[in-house]
Amino acid sequence: MKASEIRRLIQLKPIEADPVRRRLSACHDVSDLRLAARRLIPRPVFDYVDGGADEELSMAANVRAFRKWRFQPRALAEITKVDTSTRLLGRELPLPLVLAPTGYTRMMHPDGEIGAARAAQRHGLPYTLSTMSTTSIEAVAQTAQPDLWFQLYILQDSGLTKELVDRAAEAGYRALVVTIDTVITGARTRDRRNGLVIPPELTLKTLASIASRPAYWVRMLRSEAIDFANFPGTEAKTIQGTGTLFNPTVGWDEIVSLRSQWPGSLIVKGPLSPADAAHAVSLGADGIQLSNHGGRQLDRAVSPIDLVAPVRDSVGPDVAVLVDSGVRHGSDIAVALAMGADAAAIGRAYLYGLMAGGEAGADKVLDILAEEFGRTLHLMGISSVAELRERGRELLTR
Repeated sequence: MKASEIRRLIQLKPIEADPVRRRLSACHDVSDLRLAARRLIPRPVFDYVDGGADEELSMAANVRAFRKWRFQPRALAEITKVDTSTRLLGRELPLPLVLAPTGYTRMMHPDGEIGAARAAQRHGLPYTLSTMSTTSIEAVAQTAQPDLWFQLYILQDSGLTKELVDRAAEAGYRALVVTIDTVITGARTRDRRNGLVIPPELTLKTLASIASRPAYWVRMLRSEAIDFANFPGTEAKTIQGTGTLFNPTVGWDEIVSLRSQWPGSLIVKGPLSPADAAHAVSLGADGIQLSNHGGRQLDRAVSPIDLVAPVRDSVGPDVAVLVDSGVRHGSDIAVALAMGADAAAIGRAYLYGLMAGGEAGADKVLDILAEEFGRTLHLMGISSVAELRERGRELLTR
């Protein structure tokens, strides 16, 4: 074979000069992005994202619970195009997916909440800002619209709780997501071992992590200081210590009060039984987000995906049902909708992308999940989200 013929056979790919694009181009699923993030990010920060409560049994079980389901596809369905769009809380979405709230997001990458919100906006998806965010309600609203949701922890300071809700409404947030599973914080064993403090403080462990991950710290030092943006000036706390801000005696009356105060859609996040879900709806909730906080609160709690079908039967067809905790692949979204959910929500998945490549990494995650979801539906012989919702349970088996 001649040299010219060999050159035609061997097509050398140009070397990507940008390290972020080069890194992201080598990531083909969420697991790849997780591994990339682990190599880049100091252990205490990575463990904050990657870890769970106590023995982390719920966290591991959440992923297994999705993966125990098997598809029974329809053969030769003659599908030319899959429609992945859906309607959620009165708005059309190109994909049945929501970005869930995550705390301290600028600790993972300076792009933080704004980077994640912009990625969501580009993909036409809702982004949920956490009470414990490192970017303020107003700053996110100024840079990413139109589908912003605000997640609320009910605080000991009832006046501050009311103020946060009013600020979110004034800034144009469309939904209020009230988290009910965090009256106190779970025992985050990894964080306790690592001594993680918010805002970050200089300790011997911090100095060791600086030495091992200097690029991370250069990015941090060039960015605004990390703080509790929605109530600045709060003294540094361990992750466990943030629980002192929350109201440990909160009851269902708070849902009634918030329903009367909030003008938009109200979602209750964290019920783990059909009875509690139905009760939240009876008090005025427009939606339920089934969640065990990604296994970060009560360890050994039931996996939310296992509750989708009974909760749907309990609340009826008109209530929005979302599910999080364990979503890592587009096929997980398909399982959730086949069981009766309206959408899935992700937290860790987009944080892995953010840690691996900032805003571009969050974009990459959403691109991956959209492609996986569409391909899963096509291979199942399902042409649309509506058809998946209608026929889903007959397409699943264990």
